[in-house]
Amino acid sequence: MMASATTSSTLLRDLVALTKPRLSSMVLLTTAGGLWLAGGRLGSSSAMAAMMGTTLAVAGAHTLNSYLERDLDRAMRRTRTRPLPAGRLDARLALWLGIALSTVSVPVLWFGVNPLTAALGLLAIVSYVLAYTPLKTRSPWALHVGALPGALPPLMGWTAARGTLDAAGLVLFGVLFVWQLPHFLAIALYRREDYAAAGMKTAPSVWGEGAARLHMAAYTALLLPLSVALVSLRVAGWWYGSAAIALGVGFLWSTL
Repeated sequence: MMASATTSSTLLRDLVALTKPRLSSMVLLTTAGGLWLAGGRLGSSSAMAAMMGTTLAVAGAHTLNSYLERDLDRAMRRTRTRPLPAGRLDARLALWLGIALSTVSVPVLWFGVNPLTAALGLLAIVSYVLAYTPLKTRSPWALHVGALPGALPPLMGWTAARGTLDAAGLVLFGVLFVWQLPHFLAIALYRREDYAAAGMKTAPSVWGEGAARLHMAAYTALLLPLSVALVSLRVAGWWYGSAAIALGVGFLWSTL
């Protein structure tokens, strides 16, 4: 009886791990930020549907990514202990879980929120699974493709509240899109041997470390005017603007 409970607990933990819960919690935070900043009159049920649908979409995309990259993960030290490369889970179970989560997310967003937000959720799934995942072993531009679905959650929160795409929502998307790039590049520099062992094409391995560092500085510099643009668009006030400038300068200094 005890062994059965332990097995069930391990199985559940491994299934949750496929969805990359730490990243999914970030998605919850940024979606909620988009909802709050949009300031629309969205009912509590629609707000919950937006949060749930976005989280399901990202969890499904992560699970399918885990399924597709199980052999690559086996080649890297930091990922070889994950459920699929370690052989603790049947790959077919991961595949069907990813399909189920992704499939459920779209109607939750469509009927619970609006078609535009559902379309953005579908774009996040498709771009992450069918574009970003296979491109990682072919081109360092996978970095930018992968930042697209990562930056969609705040825009989805915005469109859930406003029901339309506008400049302010796109700037929110742009802030998170650009913010991810120096972080991804830093990981690529730090883990370059791991990525090389898995055959992944990263900026440091293809363009060189110097070019990767220049890209990091350029993207961090671009983040400053993007984040301050939210003030001119009346999404945020100058308390936010002052903090954004101070933190942006600190971020740029640390990158340099």
